[in-house]
Amino acid sequence: MAIYISGSLAFDRIMTFDGNFQDHVLMDKLHMLSVSFMVDSMNELRGGCAGNIAYTLALLGEKPLIVAAAGRDFAGYAATLESMGLSTEGIRCDADIFTALCYITTDRNNNQITGFYPGAMSLPAAYDFPNLDPAADWAIVSPGNLEDMRRLPRFFREKGVRYIYDPGQQLPVLSADDLLDAITGSYACVTNDYEIGMVCKTTGKSEEELLQLTGWLVTTLGAEGQRIRNAQGVDVRIPAIPCREVKDPTGAGDSHRSGLLKGLACGLDMPEAAKVGAVSACYAIEQVGTQAHRFDWADFCRRYEAAFGPLPEALR
Repeated sequence: MAIYISGSLAFDRIMTFDGNFQDHVLMDKLHMLSVSFMVDSMNELRGGCAGNIAYTLALLGEKPLIVAAAGRDFAGYAATLESMGLSTEGIRCDADIFTALCYITTDRNNNQITGFYPGAMSLPAAYDFPNLDPAADWAIVSPGNLEDMRRLPRFFREKGVRYIYDPGQQLPVLSADDLLDAITGSYACVTNDYEIGMVCKTTGKSEEELLQLTGWLVTTLGAEGQRIRNAQGVDVRIPAIPCREVKDPTGAGDSHRSGLLKGLACGLDMPEAAKVGAVSACYAIEQVGTQAHRFDWADFCRRYEAAFGPLPEALR
């Protein structure tokens, strides 16, 4: 059994400015803006949806294969993945371009200025999936290279591989045809509450109509948990898990997808797998950065049982 993770790989450079941006902007000169901020700290963190999902799946005891593109500065990131037992054979590395990079500067009032360089994310993955097993394998198509987001759902569907479609941050540039083609025949379409609204607006379809195209609609609702639906009438709410400390919600969605895939790979149905996702998401929220959390299986099981009762036999 293999789990294929398609999506982005990136570095996040997070900086803090001990002041307020607005104090350094002349409102009557916005047409010729030129500002510079001396930052107080800078951290470079590993990120990208594919990397984040694979990272937490590794903590959950799985060895997914990342299908993505990276650049000439990826060696350190690759070494970290390999130290966790993850293969990098599905990652296309281009020596002439940098890995995708996000610069985020935050001021004292939590205002942010962000610059994103797509870098190698502009390249489609080059992996040819030589060992597909449709009866056992799982895949997720998460936000990343647009060509991959259009091509891979069709590829997995034609090969009979169950896949999750997670359009996420790429929704503004995906067309109605892109979305409908990718959602049709997917095992599940996973979004947050805002994103499912965007999907409906772009495609002209209602959520009820989308249920006829996919096996499951999984909608995360932040502190309100998740809503799990299918065309056969299942409509259940899974509550969010209380966090020990809320430090940074960034990456919680990716960590949720990891838990969801873990549950599905172990044979759970979607509502039960969503509970695994709920627990998994908490760990990301409790740390700053999308790959800064750590946990062992014993702690994970304790948190699951405190929230949902006995651990399913398939997870033991």
